[in-house]
Amino acid sequence: MAAEIVCVTTEEQLQKGLDIRTKVFVEEQKVPAEEEIDEYDVISGNVHHVLLMDEGVPVATGRMIYYKADTAKMQRIAILKEYRSKGYGRVLLLALEEMARELGLKSAILDGQCQAEPFYTKLGYEVISTEPFYDAGILHVRMQKAL
Repeated sequence: MAAEIVCVTTEEQLQKGLDIRTKVFVEEQKVPAEEEIDEYDVISGNVHHVLLMDEGVPVATGRMIYYKADTAKMQRIAILKEYRSKGYGRVLLLALEEMARELGLKSAILDGQCQAEPFYTKLGYEVISTEPFYDAGILHVRMQKAL
């Protein structure tokens, strides 16, 4: 895997990430498009989008927003189906965590789909919600990690 991390700074890069999310969340997981796209899908100092490229091809995306004092919220982590189980999700999340550290943040939270909980646990996240909850019709758990 020759992955390249791209911090999104252009509308074209942002659209590549949105295209990945549309394939993963809207087409595969049947999340309504109006629930998938939100006010954070812009280029702004309040949100940080990341693309993971493999030989020039965008294969994964994620974003980080400011959740509360010293805490980042990792969101919209999506890897194209044909690139899953190859380590791209790990690389992407570690890049987002490093970005949060560089911004002076001390912890990260995320709302992970229950089926992805073991993946996040391997990367040091712990469940902090008392029980699973639905987001966009999919069961999730809230997880946290000290950075």
